[in-house]
Amino acid sequence: MNPNAPVRRLTVLYDADCPLCVHLRHWLLRQPQLVPLDLVPAGSREARKRFPGLDHEDTLREITVVGDGGQIYRSTAAWIVCLWALAEHRPRAHWLATPAGQPFARATVLAAAKWREALKSGRDEGPGEGGDAAGTACSDGRCGAHGSSG
Repeated sequence: MNPNAPVRRLTVLYDADCPLCVHLRHWLLRQPQLVPLDLVPAGSREARKRFPGLDHEDTLREITVVGDGGQIYRSTAAWIVCLWALAEHRPRAHWLATPAGQPFARATVLAAAKWREALKSGRDEGPGEGGDAAGTACSDGRCGAHGSSG
């Protein structure tokens, strides 16, 4: 991998079981792109074939974007590089990458992760269920009372 190689194409690995991730996938595909985006479900056969050395379990926990030169972007950097690839959002991406913009980018990623986790917790419990008898949800190995800050 050459970290100085120009990025000509990006592959966005997204969680195909997450409604927010699928919504954002569709949104990305509708945007005019300066750098082509391939959107591939994280952990899928296609993702494993394209990137055999990648930790695919990790890509299911946080957004991961891979550049055609082998560059790997995760979490906040992945969101910023997705915006950078879009014609109408590149200036915003440049600002989000600055010290002034980084807190906003990070807050957005954290809010999306919290919302995504809440969706998964609700889906894992099923309608009308409250987790175990103590009213906790432990499907992800972290147990806490409903409504806790996690």
